[in-house]
Amino acid sequence: MKKVLKKIGLALLILFVIIQFFRPAKNINTVDATKVVAAVFTMPDNVGKILQKSCYDCHSNNTAYPWYNNFQPVMWYLNNHVNEGKREINFDEFATYKLRRQFHKMEEIIEQVEEGEMPLYSYTLIHSDAKLSKEDKEVLIAWAKANMDSMKAKYPIDSLIKKK
Repeated sequence: MKKVLKKIGLALLILFVIIQFFRPAKNINTVDATKVVAAVFTMPDNVGKILQKSCYDCHSNNTAYPWYNNFQPVMWYLNNHVNEGKREINFDEFATYKLRRQFHKMEEIIEQVEEGEMPLYSYTLIHSDAKLSKEDKEVLIAWAKANMDSMKAKYPIDSLIKKK
C-alpha cells in the first residue's frame, strides 16, 4: 500500500511540475485611451479610484496579479476568471461598445453594486481593500445613473433600449 501511495505521490508531483510549463498569456496590455470608459463618460477621480481598486483586475486589460498566480492550476483559474469578467464588461474597451450595450452595462453596474454581487466575495476574501463601502456604492450608483440620464438626453430611447 505504501508503494502505491508513493507512486501516486510521485506521479502527482511530476504532473504538477509539468503543468508549470503551460501558461496562458497574462492580461497585461497597452491601453488605448480612445477606448476606455473615460472617453465616453466623465470619470471623477473618486469613481476612477473605486473602479481601480475594486473592478479593474477582472474588468480591464490590465490585471495586477498576486504572487500565487505563478503556479498552475491557479494561473488557469485566474485567467479564466479574468477573461469571463472582461467578456461581461471591459472598462478599457467600453468606448467600442454600441450605445445599447453601454447603456445596459450602466444598468448592470447599478444592479450588481446594489445587490452586493460585485466585487465577487471570492475576490474580496483575498483583496479586502476591494470591498465597497456604503459610500463607494453610492458614488458608483450615482455615477452610473448620471451616465444613463446623459445618454437618455442625448440619444433616442430606442437606440438605448431594445423593444420587447
